[in-house]
Amino acid sequence: MGPLIVTEDPVLLDDLLRLCAAAGARPLVLATLPERRGEWEAAPLVLVGDDAAARTERAPRRPGVLLVGRNQGEPAVWQWAVRIGAEHVLRLPDAEAWLVDRIADVVEGAGRSARTVGVVGGRGGAGASTLACALAVTAAAGGSRTVLVDADPLGGGLDVLLGGEQAEGLRWPAFARSRGRMARRALEEALPELHGLRLLSWDRSDTAEVPPQAVRAVLGAARRGGGTVVVDLPRRAGGEVAEALAQLDLALLVVPAELRAVAAARRMAAVLAPEVRDLRVAVRPAGAPGGGLAPDAVAALLGLDLAGVVPYDPAAVEAQETGTPPGSGPRGPLARFCRELWGRVASPGPVPEGEAEARGREEPVRRGDLFRAALGDAWAPAPGGAAA
Repeated sequence: MGPLIVTEDPVLLDDLLRLCAAAGARPLVLATLPERRGEWEAAPLVLVGDDAAARTERAPRRPGVLLVGRNQGEPAVWQWAVRIGAEHVLRLPDAEAWLVDRIADVVEGAGRSARTVGVVGGRGGAGASTLACALAVTAAAGGSRTVLVDADPLGGGLDVLLGGEQAEGLRWPAFARSRGRMARRALEEALPELHGLRLLSWDRSDTAEVPPQAVRAVLGAARRGGGTVVVDLPRRAGGEVAEALAQLDLALLVVPAELRAVAAARRMAAVLAPEVRDLRVAVRPAGAPGGGLAPDAVAALLGLDLAGVVPYDPAAVEAQETGTPPGSGPRGPLARFCRELWGRVASPGPVPEGEAEARGREEPVRRGDLFRAALGDAWAPAPGGAAA
């Protein structure tokens, strides 16, 4: 049910109808108070034109009444606002953006935002896209409203990983001109649906980026309505990437347990840490059993909290050749890891006040101490030399 508009001003009515359309709402338009009993009270929002204030003075008092017009500086307007019990007095066009948001909140529900997790590789080939898909598939299988966003135009397309290259629906280039507030339902209905989730991926054109404003609008719409949003992030900086990072509750940096991978990941961590609320490392074990760095050592080398150890799942690797999505086997190790991770980060929040400053005051750790912790008994300084 959309808002109730009460006005006889054709110019004001055109403006209000346009704003309702932008918010995805279908209003009921009347020139005066509704004749049907209960329509005034039942409307989720009431927009009263300043020309109709006198005609609504006898209406029952209720929340959600807004007095709207173009000449709201006159004292009489504020007197009428008091008489009809208006919560706000709005002057167009100044208040258009605020009003679109208010209408959209009423239509879609202003509930809790979706938990939003970004995944990025500490180096190329770290398996970030596979983990992003597995997290989204697992969340959807658990009954969560889930949107998977492919923010890496050079990654080959998450629709390929999900076996949905031919699925009907819009891809990123269709949203390149998006600005401002986008209706959540309109976005979801436009996206391909695969394995119980909605996917925003790239098409096979040469388009390799979208403006930051479009990223802000799309992710804002995806987050509204609760559930889960997973974003596969590129290993590069830019305005559109910054917009994505700003909307994350948690970022996972996927790092193989190798020294060269850790060295590359440190650069990524330096870029990500100032931009996200919560950055953690997800470690992939080295190929050889018992080889590579210990997961805790990788986290220590990066100065990040350990989100977990991403297991090797041979069934998931084989399944990708047939278009079966990662994490779709509920008994597989990758699916179990994702379920456990969602359980630990179900409600990620900002870093507690003062914690970031406290980290900055910690005693610096010498590089040799970190390598000793990482390599255990295998660590030794160079012959005849001192440890770093």
